[in-house]
Amino acid sequence: MKIIIAGCGKVGYTLAEQLLEEKHEITLIDKQSEKLKSISERIDVNGICGNATSYLIQQEAGVKDADLFIAVTNQDEINLLCCLIAKKAGNCHTIARVRNPEYYAEIGFIKEELGLSLAINPELAAASKILHLIQVPSALELDTFAKGKINLVHFTIPSGSCWHNLKLSDAAKYGPNLLICVVERVDHSLIIPNGNTVLYEGDSVSIIIPPYRMNSLFSKLGLTTKVIKNVMIAGGGTIAYYLARQLLSAKISVKIIELNQERSEELSELLPNATIIRGDASNETLLHEEGLHQMDAFVSLTNYDEENIMLSLYAHKVSSAKLITKINKISFENVINEIPIGSIISPKYLTAEYIIQYVRSMQNSVGSNVETVYRLMDNRVEAVEFIVKEESKVTGIPLAKLKTKENVLLCNILRYGKIIIPSGQDMIQVGDSVVIVTTEKGMDDILDILA
Repeated sequence: MKIIIAGCGKVGYTLAEQLLEEKHEITLIDKQSEKLKSISERIDVNGICGNATSYLIQQEAGVKDADLFIAVTNQDEINLLCCLIAKKAGNCHTIARVRNPEYYAEIGFIKEELGLSLAINPELAAASKILHLIQVPSALELDTFAKGKINLVHFTIPSGSCWHNLKLSDAAKYGPNLLICVVERVDHSLIIPNGNTVLYEGDSVSIIIPPYRMNSLFSKLGLTTKVIKNVMIAGGGTIAYYLARQLLSAKISVKIIELNQERSEELSELLPNATIIRGDASNETLLHEEGLHQMDAFVSLTNYDEENIMLSLYAHKVSSAKLITKINKISFENVINEIPIGSIISPKYLTAEYIIQYVRSMQNSVGSNVETVYRLMDNRVEAVEFIVKEESKVTGIPLAKLKTKENVLLCNILRYGKIIIPSGQDMIQVGDSVVIVTTEKGMDDILDILA
């Protein structure tokens, strides 16, 4: 597809990079020629220097032939205006990043009036992701399928666990509706497992499991299952606001440390039931006085990745809190994964995930729609949910006779609300929701699983 992206910041670059991997033709628009030149030297994109709200600039970028226009500049108003012009000039699909809580509260009206295909709020998406992780303390990552009926949970097998030296074919004894679908060894090598794969302590695994079964399984494995009752948040930005609001609604106590006086006062008005501390979250004495060592969870959400990493490292040293760290620029995954900073949240990757999901749904065939896409294990693995709409080469055939690619694992079938962990005799039927995990990126139709 031909895709135009307005804005070459962190989100714009990440989007361009990931959409290029899926063989799309990308054109970037930005006012800063040096930034465009730098990006064009790293990845194969077309660069147009100019104001993305200009009809002439959009014409130069090829809006009349574009399939999709994505606006991710730093200003909501510009993003919305860009999409309005693109819709009128090219009649293409449009996606806008809208971050302001006031705008997003009215997003239904705005989408209808401007003809937006999709509005993305990275901060709200990040807050919702953090909330899920707080609700499942042992999870390093947690994603949902089938409208919340199935979870894909990523965690590390602890020392002394009953899963150490376990053959996957024996995992069934730990309960129904459970499937281990990705294994990452301590050397970071990845395995899409089969029944003969053996697990060891220290392995990171992703499993498919219904939400109601998680606490019971974690308890058997020796993982933490205690309920989180209080959370400390370092940094009082937009993510912190959205997160605090959701936590308070869940009856979880919230304490936010924010350095800026004006923002602290604003948060006090917006969140009267939260405790707002005006101070420097990197001040060791302040953290001690505010009871970091007694917190169930600590979330680092300052504007600086380095500060977030250091804060989480300190919290790991002085407390047993669940740790969640926002990292948006630093990309040394192998280094970061070696240090104890808990779950990592990246708004730019969450934004890219949502948009890629939409792009896949645009281009797939009539027979099956991409419902959900998640990227796991530092973007090395994809989990994709398809809705099967009509009969095809994958329907009505026992899975044992279905010739699928080696790097594909069919993890779950949801049929009329019933969860099926598929065996060789099960068959895909029209109307099913099907979840697959694969190391092959870019699948936009369930037929892509076939060898």
